[in-house]
Amino acid sequence: RASRLRCAPEIVLPNGNGITEDNLPSARISSSQSPGTREQWLRTDSPVIRRKSNIVKEMEKMKNKREEKRAQLSEIRTKRAQEIDSSCPNWEFARMIREFRANLDCQPISLSDPIEEHRICVCVRKRPLNKQEINKKECDVITVPSKCVLLVHEPKQKVDLTKYLETQTFRFDFSFDECASNEMVYRFTARPLVQTIFEGGKATCFAYGQTGSGKTHTMGGDFSGRAQNASKGIYAFASQDVFFLRSQPRYRSQDLEVYVTFFEIYNGKVFDLLNKKAKLRVLEDGKQQVQVVGLQEKQVCCAEDVIRMIEMGSACRTSGQTFANASSSRSHACFQIILRQRGKLVGKFSLVDLAGNERGADTSSADRQTRMEGAEINKSLLALKECIRALGQNKSHTPFRESKLTQVLRDSFIGTNSRTCMIAMISPGMSSCEYTLNTLRYADRVKELSPHNGGGETQNQMEVEETEMREESSAVFLQLSKDEEEDLSPHLFNFREAMSQIGEREEKVVEQLRELREKMTTELDYLLGITEQPDYDLETFVNRAKYFIEESSRNFLSARGMLILFEAVSTQEVCF
Repeated sequence: RASRLRCAPEIVLPNGNGITEDNLPSARISSSQSPGTREQWLRTDSPVIRRKSNIVKEMEKMKNKREEKRAQLSEIRTKRAQEIDSSCPNWEFARMIREFRANLDCQPISLSDPIEEHRICVCVRKRPLNKQEINKKECDVITVPSKCVLLVHEPKQKVDLTKYLETQTFRFDFSFDECASNEMVYRFTARPLVQTIFEGGKATCFAYGQTGSGKTHTMGGDFSGRAQNASKGIYAFASQDVFFLRSQPRYRSQDLEVYVTFFEIYNGKVFDLLNKKAKLRVLEDGKQQVQVVGLQEKQVCCAEDVIRMIEMGSACRTSGQTFANASSSRSHACFQIILRQRGKLVGKFSLVDLAGNERGADTSSADRQTRMEGAEINKSLLALKECIRALGQNKSHTPFRESKLTQVLRDSFIGTNSRTCMIAMISPGMSSCEYTLNTLRYADRVKELSPHNGGGETQNQMEVEETEMREESSAVFLQLSKDEEEDLSPHLFNFREAMSQIGEREEKVVEQLRELREKMTTELDYLLGITEQPDYDLETFVNRAKYFIEESSRNFLSARGMLILFEAVSTQEVCF
């Protein structure tokens, strides 16, 4: 067995190419070579070992690239953390919005852009973040990439809690970012309308938006606390242009006189802000023209006179606390510039600072007075929108009777030489995103413009009818969310009916008391006048006095019954 093992052939292991060391050329391997030389040759010249060396180098390169990429990502994260305050509650959304804006080529409106004239002009203005929003570290969700387009980055969250943005695009005649001044806004919105009133027309400019969006700042001027600088508002700018045009040779010889009125509409009632807030009556004359009985027109001779009137009227305006503003305007304020020629009306420019709109959810926990305010405000805003749409579409019927606001401004919605501008004011903070979207949708319904081009976007008749029916079902509160609308729509009609009944009963009670006062005053003056005569008939005096007392008692009982009915209607609690 041992001899057989010794005679066994030697096993030679092949290399990677199937070549054994015995088959190597003798010139390359000889007995004279040292083991070290042989191993060195195998390491450097073997194709197998060389291939393995290249793979290692490639792996090292890949490893280095991975480390470089990780370092770059770490640097980017550090840079982002420095740019965006991680203590901000919505810093992830803020980062996504920043990255979105980094890819935009923004070209905002500038003074060099041409001024386009529209019969119906709808624009939007974004205000800057206020101190309260900055302290809360809110992020800005509004982007204005061009003079006509506005983007809303609505924050969303998936089921798996992944956060993302849903960017919605709106197109209007003009879009103003937070850097636009009141002068620039006026240049493109109200200024083109001034010429209209010198040509015998009517012009109207509205500032619309939620509470705290900057409407009063735009129309009335800069505010520092309660101090107002009225010279920096659209009211003052318009009056300055009126006096400038009146002094031009074209109109200088016409002997035009300038008057102003300033009144507010609060809870369906009209008050004169230039006459100690006297309550006014809105009636139709024999020619079916709406007249505000008792409204005083103040003649002004220069822009400084107008500014004094604005400051005096603004100080009397009704305000109240809301969820968004500690001192929010709760009434529609209408400042009118009137041109007359020897007493005859030539033109009228109505500048309206609308009350801030609110959602039903924000007033549902408030007291009755606040809820009534909100209902009346949103009802009038819906009627206003329909009147402007009817004007723009040349409809045969304009629903101006739907609210006191549109009734007072009726003459602004009729006639071929009538022009209207609406400035939608929006807040940029994330917490106001839902309110901002509602404001933009309202303005978009006034004048639909496609977000993709400059032309009008026409809906088919079925879509229009369906939309109008849906709006009628939620006529009182425009600012309901989808979930609220589904839950609360059965109550909206009841609330609107209750509000109408309250208004009707109130007018009847006030009218009856007014008539009772007039009758009593007249009769009492007559009876007391009789007693002043030295030879008055005592029997006649007694009989007439007895009849007066009996008649007055019946009138008082009737008035008491009206008051009881009014109290029953006004104390109804309607859930909405």
